[in-house]
Amino acid sequence: MDERPREAGAPPRREAEEADAMLHRRTVGDVMTEEVITLRPDTPFHEIAALLDANDIVAAPVIDDEGAPIGVVSASDVLRRETGMPDPQGQDGNDERAWGKARARTASALMSSPVFTARADWTIPRAARELRRRHVKQLPVVGDHGLLAGIVSRSDLLDTFIRSDVEIRGEVERDVLGRILGLEEGTVAVEVRDGDVTLRGHVPEPRLVPVVVGLCQGVDGVVAVEAHLAAGRAD
Repeated sequence: MDERPREAGAPPRREAEEADAMLHRRTVGDVMTEEVITLRPDTPFHEIAALLDANDIVAAPVIDDEGAPIGVVSASDVLRRETGMPDPQGQDGNDERAWGKARARTASALMSSPVFTARADWTIPRAARELRRRHVKQLPVVGDHGLLAGIVSRSDLLDTFIRSDVEIRGEVERDVLGRILGLEEGTVAVEVRDGDVTLRGHVPEPRLVPVVVGLCQGVDGVVAVEAHLAAGRAD
């Protein structure tokens, strides 16, 4: 627990921010896949199809000689090439770029570019928003020099939120109430059901109520927090 004294009368928001900084937030780096199947610009079509199939993946980044991602080839791109059509229904027949993909022989001609990337220090919600905004299923992860460091998919992010009630309760009791706030065991009772957290008990000061709620809301897997907390010591 951080032993640095807090300024007396610090507002709840500031106190919440200080406590929040002590709560470990899982990042893209925590959930990404580091061993990535990659393609080169000159990787031939038949090899691309074989790699995606053999590794049961839906897409693979294309990297340059330095290891920086320059595009992504997806299973749908392969399907377009196999059918000889811009899309399975042929609805993009007037799109010259789509027809170019349908005739592609290498990854450079087949890939989607520019490539949208993520960083390892991104929070899980930020990566999820980026996936949604870009309408993609996965993002290559790059380091400080723009080189490929891993890849993160929708399923990687979803796994973060699919946690058992026991795991969530343990983190709330151990990290939020114990390690961060230093409350005595039994001061606050924690109940978790399907990700919904209910808190019952007491805290030393009224300003700690929003702090407790805010920290619990930041725990991975928590859907909602309902607090029945009184200020002051129990009799």
